Amino acid sequence: MPLTHEQILRFLSSVHPYDTMPAEAVAAIEPAFEARAVAAGDMVYKLGQPLDGLFIIYDGEVEVTDENDVVVSHLGLRNTFGERGLMREGLSVTAARAVTDTTLLMLPAAGFHKLIAEQEIAARFFDRSRGDKPVKADLATTQVDTLMAANPVTCVATDTVQDAARLMRDKRVSSLCVTAGDKLSGILTTRDLSGKVLAEALPISTPVAEVMTANPITLAPSAIGSDVLHAMMERKIGHIPIVESGKLVGIVTQTDLTRFQAVSSAELVSEIAHADTAEEMAKVTARIPQLLVQLVAGGRPHQVVTRLITDIADTATRRLLMLGEEKLGPPPVPYLWLACGSQGRQEQTGVSDQDNCLILDDAVSDADRTGYFAQLAKFVCDGLDTCGYVYCPGDMMATNTKWCQPLATWRGYFESWVNKPVPEAQMLASVMFDLRPIGGHVGLFEDLQDQTLAMASKNSIFVAHMVSNSLKHTPPLGLLRGFATIRSGEHKNQLDMKHNGVVPVVDLGRVYALQGRLGEVNTRARLEAAMHAGVLSGGGGQDLLDAYDLIAETRLEHQAAQVKAGSAPDNYLTPSDLSEFDRSHLRDAFVVIKSMQSAIGHGRGMLG
Repeated sequence: MPLTHEQILRFLSSVHPYDTMPAEAVAAIEPAFEARAVAAGDMVYKLGQPLDGLFIIYDGEVEVTDENDVVVSHLGLRNTFGERGLMREGLSVTAARAVTDTTLLMLPAAGFHKLIAEQEIAARFFDRSRGDKPVKADLATTQVDTLMAANPVTCVATDTVQDAARLMRDKRVSSLCVTAGDKLSGILTTRDLSGKVLAEALPISTPVAEVMTANPITLAPSAIGSDVLHAMMERKIGHIPIVESGKLVGIVTQTDLTRFQAVSSAELVSEIAHADTAEEMAKVTARIPQLLVQLVAGGRPHQVVTRLITDIADTATRRLLMLGEEKLGPPPVPYLWLACGSQGRQEQTGVSDQDNCLILDDAVSDADRTGYFAQLAKFVCDGLDTCGYVYCPGDMMATNTKWCQPLATWRGYFESWVNKPVPEAQMLASVMFDLRPIGGHVGLFEDLQDQTLAMASKNSIFVAHMVSNSLKHTPPLGLLRGFATIRSGEHKNQLDMKHNGVVPVVDLGRVYALQGRLGEVNTRARLEAAMHAGVLSGGGGQDLLDAYDLIAETRLEHQAAQVKAGSAPDNYLTPSDLSEFDRSHLRDAFVVIKSMQSAIGHGRGMLG
């Protein structure tokens, strides 16, 4: 049955991004859409063929497969497909087949390109890259919800000033928001207590209501830093409550503004480099979450954020090594401390444990290895734990005698792992391919890395096992364009953005580096190097980079939001917390990763 213009227009108004476009723009583009009926089992388009246009499912179900005929997506009502090919030379990068009798709306290619040229909302929706993300790092233009302290300390108007003073002391704050339910009725500051209570010799039983500032000036979370600064200077105040829809949601103080301006990676690095104890360093690393919030709010790319945060861990490690040598004396032989895991890849976020090891000069004696260097390892690892880099659950640390060995033993390790790629060897090799020198004699590692890459890349069986190992972490894709969330436990109905989001790309990057004998350790650098070396095609590589950027930045934005809310950051994201726009992009990024896994699993890393 043919669709009327009224039916198509009404349908488009319920589909992203048309539902957020001006009504007149949707009405203008509607006549360009064509309705197509596709019988069950018939192809919508084949891999590599010129695309007629952009498709939206009006009714039915479509199955999308990659070049290896692996299903990467099941699509249903209101799902859009074909945009990736249209954005890349107009050729399909997947194949699409109707699973049931299906009705599609097709926007011809010319109409699609006209749409994204004229409508910024549509352009942003269909552009999967994040390269044009604005940077707004300075205080004056940063939104208040980034600056404010969430969950401010409160009291009620009938409390006594003594109770209020004790609460301020215990909570170490300089003001209390006075509330009635979740509504703000006033604010009480230390200046009120000194100027109105002490100075006037009022009794300590005086109700807060008699000395508080009633109906104080407030701002919304969407206000910007300059609004706060101007209000404080104009009214000579140091505290501004933040209210949204009449509800108290936070407070900004002069201390918050100072802290925001003061927190920088360079400042933290400098303080750690001059610290004399791990406890002093811990006071500095405790500010990393605020740095994360500031960097994310400033629009910094994820690879910059994680690099700056990792630099702090590197500095703490080197300072602990120096303090360890001061305590234990000069090392008996040259050594090299290396990091692996996220620190090795320079990809630390707000949640990081420690992964490290020691390579010792072959002249080391057993007594020095189990004596001096065991003590040094314990000193550094204990210090890192004090700083918040918790002990590795898998004991992948220099305190484990297995990972505190002379260079000859390390050569034997790698040779054994490459020649006998049993599951444990694959796991260890994967971890150790991310090694990066932190402190000591770098020469102990240079030849080892080059020789291991050459040896491993020539062993086809080892490479095949590494490829297989890289496919164990899969993107969380469910049926009908949904997410496969965690089914039970503490994080039920959430996505693990680390193990099912970032890690699959990390694993792919490691394999590409192995195939191309590439020395890069950082995941994004590995992907770029793989493209330049021809290990990864330009089209497929760019898709994977865009997917990785989106997933990694979504993860950081989630952690920053948790910090702002006063919670500890983690890697578990609830899909319903995202907008439909963000869910759509995130799922498309997972589809790209699944396609790349399929390609490398079938021996074709050159997808695209």
